Amino acid sequence: MKRIQKSFEQLLIASHLIKWILLVIPVAISVGSLVALFLWLLSLSIDFRFTHTWLLFLLPVAGVVIHFLYHYAGKNAAAGNNLIMDEIHQPGGGGVPARMAPLVLITTVITHLFGGSAGREGTAVQIGGSLANVFAKLFKLNKEEVRILLMTGVAAGFGAVFGTPITGTIFAMEVLALGKIKYDALLPCFFAAVFADITCSAWGIHHTQYKISFIDGSNTLFEFIHFDLSLLLKVILAGILFGLAGYLFSELSHTIKNYSNKWIKVKWLIPVAGGVIIILFTYLLGTQDYLSLGVTNPNPAAVSIVSCFREGGATHFSWLWKILFTAITLGMGFKGGEVTPLFFIGAALGNTIATLTGAPVDLLAGLGFIAVFAGATNTPIACTMMGIELFGASNVLYYAVACFVAYYFSGHSGIYNAQRIGVSKVAALQQDTGTTLHEVREKRLSNKHDD
Repeated sequence: MKRIQKSFEQLLIASHLIKWILLVIPVAISVGSLVALFLWLLSLSIDFRFTHTWLLFLLPVAGVVIHFLYHYAGKNAAAGNNLIMDEIHQPGGGGVPARMAPLVLITTVITHLFGGSAGREGTAVQIGGSLANVFAKLFKLNKEEVRILLMTGVAAGFGAVFGTPITGTIFAMEVLALGKIKYDALLPCFFAAVFADITCSAWGIHHTQYKISFIDGSNTLFEFIHFDLSLLLKVILAGILFGLAGYLFSELSHTIKNYSNKWIKVKWLIPVAGGVIIILFTYLLGTQDYLSLGVTNPNPAAVSIVSCFREGGATHFSWLWKILFTAITLGMGFKGGEVTPLFFIGAALGNTIATLTGAPVDLLAGLGFIAVFAGATNTPIACTMMGIELFGASNVLYYAVACFVAYYFSGHSGIYNAQRIGVSKVAALQQDTGTTLHEVREKRLSNKHDD
């Protein structure tokens, strides 16, 4: 009898997986294809801006266009990633509208065409969540199935846009709540991320290749210690700074958004003001290095993510300027993701730390690349895996140390307001468990005002 029950259990598992593969394939192919279109258009717009630098002066006008597109056609789609998270936590609310995908695609391309400092992951995730919800309605799924399919959309979008399907799988589960991962969506998310990445690549999209040449071959005092103790201490220090940088970016972005909405009563003037500030900062600094994605730059002397992996590839304050440019861009109404700018911030900060401490530049740039992201999104496991997928597994110990330390030192903050605290980072903050990061931040601000 027990053997029959066990066999029946395996059949149920097999049928469950087959069902989800069939559900996920159309979602993944659709998301992968639309992400490929988005990346192609994004590349065209950025290349065009490089050869037509005067487009920056039209950034305030572009902001007005984006504002009215969302004002008249966006409705609840303006909530972006936070709306998707809310729907995953509590399916059956307002829903993730189909219009979210084309709106965020178009407005992100507009932002980059005119020089706004933003990323692309937010766009890809919103494309994934929007299309997943379309298929959920088409398949007439129940609330629990909708929750899982939305998570597969997030995994598909993230995996396709960076070419990191395993990271996309873990990110979709880890980003929902600090310290708590539910594995019921593990294989559906994995299938979605892999199929979406394959689809995106099949359209001819190529992702930037990063390389860390450093190999830890140092002699140590004890044969059973297989890493450089001195370097490890530097990585721990760097991890603390990466976490603080993630915290600074998150808090500054939210603060700029809150105060711009509070002080500027005519809402379409908010992106106008943001665009003017970006133009002023650009000309005060005398460089356009901190505009748009910042992954590469046709000027070999410019600061970019790629340049940060070599000595002299960033100034000591490149990371701070990118924080300011991106926080202003996204906090004042322009569209795009935060993750690629976080890569830039981390790689530039890592370059600076390496220069000051004598650590390997490419290693510290790579650690900053993933660890600032880990701190700002509270996804240390996904970011450690991203290090392996992007840079190889040779330095995985340092990846983990940097990401885990950054995760703790970013505190109960993050770029996603709807992210919940499943398990508090420290026992003294257990009162925050079960609340969203937005609620934690509001409570903290309220306490400051009371004092």
